[in-house]
Order: sequence, then C-alpha cells, then structure tokens
Amino acid sequence: MRKGDATRARILDETARQAALKGFGAVSLNDVAEAVGLSKSGLFKHFESKEAMELVALEQEFDRFVEFVWTPAEALPPGRARLEKIFEGWLDWSEVERAAGGCLIMAASIELDDQPGPLRDLLQKRVRQWRRTLAREMQALRDPPLPDDEVAMAVFQMKSYVLGHNDARRMLEDASARKAARAAFGALLDRLGHG
Repeated sequence: MRKGDATRARILDETARQAALKGFGAVSLNDVAEAVGLSKSGLFKHFESKEAMELVALEQEFDRFVEFVWTPAEALPPGRARLEKIFEGWLDWSEVERAAGGCLIMAASIELDDQPGPLRDLLQKRVRQWRRTLAREMQALRDPPLPDDEVAMAVFQMKSYVLGHNDARRMLEDASARKAARAAFGALLDRLGHG
C-alpha cells in the first residue's frame, strides 16, 4: 500500500472510531488530524471537506459490515441456512464492534435519524439495500414465497433481535443475551417456514 493510501485508510478508520464513540457532529478535524499525526491542512490533501471524509468513512463501514456478515453466508443455499449464518454474523459484528468502541452504523442511525443531509441519505440508502437483501432471503423460506407484509415484519423482527441482543449484552452485561436472541430468531424461522 502506498504511503498516501495508508494515511487515507488511517484517517478513515479514526473518523469512524470517533464517530462511533461520540457522533459525527462531535468529530472535529483537529481531533482526527492529531490522532493520525497530521495537521488539519494535511487532512485536506486526502479529503476536500469534513463531510466528504465522513461520507467515505460511513460507506467504508457499511462495506466492512457486508463483508463481515453477508459474505460468509453467501455460499450457503438461500433461505434458512443462509439466514441463520447472517444472524450469527450480525451478532458477532456487534460483539467485535463493541470491543472497538461501538458500531458506527448503529450510532449514525441514532444520530442522523432526524438530520437531513448527505450522511443521512447514504445511511438510508445502505440500510434499505440491506433490508432488501434480508427480505429476499426471508422470501426463500417458503415456496410459494411469503407475502410482502409478512416478509417486512420478519425483517423488522430480525433486526429487533439484534438490537435487543446489543442492549442486553452492552447495557445489562447479560451473558445469556446471545442464547435468547438465537431462540427468538429460531422461533421466527420455524413459524415462517411452516406457514
């Protein structure tokens, strides 16, 4: 990796780390520059603005999420086996990101839900793409496929189980959170597969 590419990667990683911890609104160019050993003007050699830097950091975080959660499941047959692998990967992601200071995607979802602009637009676009991917997998649970309203509810429930797991593990330090999330998701798949 060229030195400029390595520096850019460090800037993006630091931007994502700080935004996950304290939100995009609280990330300052000075803090990012200092953490990576650059001057503020040094950042502008790599990004034309703070917003451009944040957009790339958020896009990169989604790419990491897809690589971590979707890619290991992709080779499995569509439907239950793939959904179970995705769910386990999503729980693993939340554990890995917790150790790194938190999930930027989750933090950004809370911070940006009522703040219009390019960051929120990107976040909405990527979350919608992910929901479509999950919906496609839910439809593969049965032939004929599940109705759209049932698929939408199942995707909602799947994410709710991930969020519930996060809350129980992080806030309540509940060691049984994963077991509970797995049981809830398994029951959902059982119900959907036998409809």
